Amino acid sequence: MKKIIYLYLLLFCFGAQAQGPAYNVSTQVNTENGILQGAVEESGVRSFKGIPYAQPPVGPLRWKAPQKAKDWKGIKQADKFAWRAMQRTMYSDMVFRSPGVSEDCLYLNVWTPAKKANEKLPVLVYIHGGALLAGDGSEYRYDGGSMAQKGIVTVTLNYRLGVFGFFSHPELTAESPVHASGNYGLLDQHMALVWVKNNIAAFGGDPNQVTIAGESAGSMSVCAQMASPLSKDLFKGAIAESGSWLGNASPSPLAEGEREGVKFATRIKAGSLANLRELPADSLLKWSEGQRLPTVVDGQFITDYPQNIFATGRQMDIPLLAGWNSAEVNYKSFLGNAAPTVENYNQALQKAYGNRAEEVAKLYPAATGADVMQTATDLASDRFIAYATWKLIDIHSKTNGYPVYRYLFTRQRPALIGQPADKAEKLFGAVHASEIDYATGNLPNNKFYNWTPDDYQTSKIMQAYFVNFIKTGNPNGDGLATWYGMQSSIPKVMTIDEKAHAEPEKNLKRYVLLDTFFNP
Repeated sequence: MKKIIYLYLLLFCFGAQAQGPAYNVSTQVNTENGILQGAVEESGVRSFKGIPYAQPPVGPLRWKAPQKAKDWKGIKQADKFAWRAMQRTMYSDMVFRSPGVSEDCLYLNVWTPAKKANEKLPVLVYIHGGALLAGDGSEYRYDGGSMAQKGIVTVTLNYRLGVFGFFSHPELTAESPVHASGNYGLLDQHMALVWVKNNIAAFGGDPNQVTIAGESAGSMSVCAQMASPLSKDLFKGAIAESGSWLGNASPSPLAEGEREGVKFATRIKAGSLANLRELPADSLLKWSEGQRLPTVVDGQFITDYPQNIFATGRQMDIPLLAGWNSAEVNYKSFLGNAAPTVENYNQALQKAYGNRAEEVAKLYPAATGADVMQTATDLASDRFIAYATWKLIDIHSKTNGYPVYRYLFTRQRPALIGQPADKAEKLFGAVHASEIDYATGNLPNNKFYNWTPDDYQTSKIMQAYFVNFIKTGNPNGDGLATWYGMQSSIPKVMTIDEKAHAEPEKNLKRYVLLDTFFNP
């Protein structure tokens, strides 16, 4: 009789499933705001997309700190990316899967290999780049599936950009309970980290083993989160790819941001903050093009200049893996449209450095025309972002108690598909942002380049280092060249290509010299 009842119950359950939605219970997760219905990727990884981590920052919430997301009833579908932040089309390497732009943009995405909620897997939160003006967590190069297959719960997120994320104004400061304005995009990132802390265990992640990572503006954001007193204890490790908030990339005083805000409001003839909040989002986006919108020492998210915070050891005491690419930008970023000749290079040095031009020329020498393109590329890359990243690595390695690992990514991308190799642009190293696909294991998602076995080998190496660091705070592991921390007795830089190798620092004098222009 018991067997008959058991068989009847099985048939009843299968019948009920056939008549209702074809959902596997494992794709449902209960968060603090309600139940999410995700999906299973072809790889077997579960994904949950378009999760609200804060209320839509619209209407009266425009230019306010993000507010906690509201609860929902029933089951919320989380199988599609949500809107990306308001932005113009700026970068050809950004390929989105989101439906479009909207001021309602505070969403995140989760990929998890966990089958149940108590697995306590390490967590990666990746912050997209794009000069704080563009970008989105739906970009193919940030896809979390590959990292999830390595045993890591992976999160990408959106945050307010441009005039919506970094607008300061005296009226905003006056209405704020903490007398702060600006940095709303960074506060959004902080709110996303709070959401991860409170909810990631439901996805099989360990809220006490979170690593944040980012490239370019995302790397600057990583540095900012490390420096902010608000984000203390929300993550235990950081990866910074090409960018920091130090050196020549320091935020401005709040008063300067407020002046820029007043300038913008005056230019568009908005007489008050109420007028500004009433303006359509697309109009604000259009009118803000070219307007300077600096990150600021706002007194809320950041209470002192980041360099002062790092110099006195007040940043988060965590392991750091950081570095940059060998040719972040090319020589034209320094020479402009001038031909790459020794004469033009020396004139550019004189214009940039005045009576110290000769001093700079000794460390960035160009004796012949053949030298100029490489040397000017080195200088342009250092001025753009390499020096600021070096400053983060250097100062954090001196004032925190955990290892700091530095890399130099040198792998040049192959020719575009359909482009003959001999017609490809001549490069002088790995360009800005080109390492992202390699580090995240997303070469297969990038259909623009004719990837080779050496590219896949480079990706295998770089991703392995990143995975090890996310899991243990140390990039080293079986089958990999030993990566020595900068505080070790034999500090070395890990050069990453199809054959990674550690080597002594070669260009320290360059960065020490550049440092004197910002820290005399």
